[in-house]
Amino acid sequence: MTLNVRPLIEKAELREAARTFRTAMVGLPPLGPIDDAQFGKLFEPDRTWGAFDGDTLVGTTESYSGRIAIPGGAWLPQAAVTHVGVLPTHTRRGVATALFKTQLSAARQQGETAATLRASDARIYGNFGYAIANTSVSFEVDKQRARLRAAPTPRNQARLIDIDDAWAIQARIYAAQPSPRAGVITRSSYWWDFQALRQTNSGAPAYVAVHGEEGSETGFVRYHPIGLESWFTSSERTIVVDDLVAHSPEAYVALVAHLLAVDLPHRIVFWSRPADDLLPWLFEDFRSVRVSAVRDETWLRLLDVEKALTARTYVGRDSVVLEVSDAILPENATRLRLSAQGAERTNLSADVVTDVATVSAAYLGGVKWWQLAQTGRLGAFDGAAIETLDRLFAAPTLPHSGTMF
Repeated sequence: MTLNVRPLIEKAELREAARTFRTAMVGLPPLGPIDDAQFGKLFEPDRTWGAFDGDTLVGTTESYSGRIAIPGGAWLPQAAVTHVGVLPTHTRRGVATALFKTQLSAARQQGETAATLRASDARIYGNFGYAIANTSVSFEVDKQRARLRAAPTPRNQARLIDIDDAWAIQARIYAAQPSPRAGVITRSSYWWDFQALRQTNSGAPAYVAVHGEEGSETGFVRYHPIGLESWFTSSERTIVVDDLVAHSPEAYVALVAHLLAVDLPHRIVFWSRPADDLLPWLFEDFRSVRVSAVRDETWLRLLDVEKALTARTYVGRDSVVLEVSDAILPENATRLRLSAQGAERTNLSADVVTDVATVSAAYLGGVKWWQLAQTGRLGAFDGAAIETLDRLFAAPTLPHSGTMF
């Protein structure tokens, strides 16, 4: 096999990349036709890569530019990596490795400090320096038992808006988050346009409610029903929350109250919420909410360890010297002294030696250094230094993104 990796620019190649990805994924619904007017909305220029065996496209990956919030309130420029796929005729032959080396190197060269993705297969991405940086949970609410501890006042209630007119409003509300938790990412116009296209192609009903005065809304919830084939006679009618953004506890309560006020459903499924979410604590009966699933969410890969560790904040009075290696991007290797004053290069002996995947796992504060140490993910380390690292990397809330891409 003669493998050639290059950017895909022509519309015909981008269409083929979309088909290649869905062929590799096997179980995804068809995207539908992509007309010429949609290309500028769905593909960010110069960010789709293809791997060719001769003239045949056999693998692809792309990304969207954006930012990710990190502990301390800063934002890192990032590549949101998506649509990774290799045809079944060419798996286990180095195609993914060639694609990722090219993509990650290009992202670093253009100033992106991190890459994130959502993994379809947890066995793959650790080979390329990615690691699980947080988990998300799904909640199921039993509407027959659920009663809010404090219902919103009439003037604080949410209101429905038309789904066809809702995308720009949702985007504006999302972008106005006052203090996002670590792991939240920006959503580009490409992301919003893709959500609108998926909704249109699905043909299924969906609804959006917002909270706050018109033009200055402070939250929204988008949801849809499932099990439509037996909806009228079912005793287990369910609505699924696709997206919920609330800028205050009051907005959150009002949006949850709106969902409870939808009469017919028996269950409400919140598919992706933070592991430390407020939801169970909103109800008189804690057991009216149950965790139905726990999933890995953000797979993080630091592209510039030094910039990333310099950008976040640390807690505590002690310091640690951390040495990081990177097999895919050797120029990313570094040795830094970390303290509450920040991160700085040093020639001092390392207290902890590790690789880029491990430091990526711990970076947002959702994975503890002691967990990484006790499961053999560190090289050389000093036991006291691990305790210091956990104090340094402590964050007030668990990281969470809430954005699928």
